[in-house]
Amino acid sequence: MTLLAAAAETSSGVPAFVFPLCGALFFTFLGFVTWSFRDVAYRHSHKFEATRHDETGVDEFGHTKH
Repeated sequence: MTLLAAAAETSSGVPAFVFPLCGALFFTFLGFVTWSFRDVAYRHSHKFEATRHDETGVDEFGHTKH
């Protein structure tokens, strides 16, 4: 019995379109989680008011100015 014949005999019991559907649903879920945290930094901007001034050498994204 060859490997190909053995693979043809075994079946997962699930139609083939279910596997890519599960992957698509998983990445859609990850995209939703990422999208839901898109503006978290600006919700608490009053705590970081010192980083928004020019005299600190830090821009509005928290990076040092050159």
